[in-house]
Amino acid sequence: MSVQWLDFDSLVNARDVGGIPTVDGGAILPRRLIRSDNLQALTAADIQRLRELGVTDVIDLRSAFEVHSEGPGPLEVESGFAIHRHSFVIERAADGTVVSSDGVSSDDEADGRGGAELPGDALPWTGGRPHSVRIADAFASSYLSFLADRPASVLAALRDVAYADGAALVHCAAGKDRTGTTVALALMIAGADAEAVIEDYAASTERMELIIARLIARETYAESMAGRPVASHNTRPESMRAFLGYAEEHFGGVEPMLGRIGWTPTDTAQMRRKLVG
Repeated sequence: MSVQWLDFDSLVNARDVGGIPTVDGGAILPRRLIRSDNLQALTAADIQRLRELGVTDVIDLRSAFEVHSEGPGPLEVESGFAIHRHSFVIERAADGTVVSSDGVSSDDEADGRGGAELPGDALPWTGGRPHSVRIADAFASSYLSFLADRPASVLAALRDVAYADGAALVHCAAGKDRTGTTVALALMIAGADAEAVIEDYAASTERMELIIARLIARETYAESMAGRPVASHNTRPESMRAFLGYAEEHFGGVEPMLGRIGWTPTDTAQMRRKLVG
């Protein structure tokens, strides 16, 4: 399978998953689902490129801490883009209030805090939070924990992909773990070949040095990235294989696993219409 990398001025881990083979001999359609690292530094040319790719819906999986620390991104003032935010980690404000998946705690509207006091351990890779689901592979444990901790966020992100008016772009910070989980689930629902899904997930390793350089250059991520070898962030095929294997062994596959948290046959039909026609 050839990875469909996309060239941007600011993005280093952007690709179109179109062309990924399906189990029935077909393929995922191009310009339906795009994945990338964070969009905070988009140039005018990058935004035009997104329009040319037909992107209408942006699914932002960063935590509320990240969103508020980074501030408004370039797309905030652009027309034609619907931005959907769904945090995949449980976060608490300084007073202990649980922050909702879109970054609003129960009293945010009253005091204007908007998540600004969230602690920096609201980054999935810091190792400061226990996994809700633990298996031998730590990355796969993290991905399974997204479903256990924020099932509504996972469902909402997948539905945003399935029901997008045009192309859906999914991103987080690095575009590899939260994004990789969401894209893998969407592809599996659409009937993609599992080995091709694993290959797409693993492709981020090709760009890892560039990904880490981008993150270290930003204050939000610099401290948490310091001292960690680049290889520790790699998207190893065995991690996604373990994630999909767990779904198969314990639930009979991705679709029944998601069914346990509210995914429906109607959602599946829509995802397949979106991604394979």
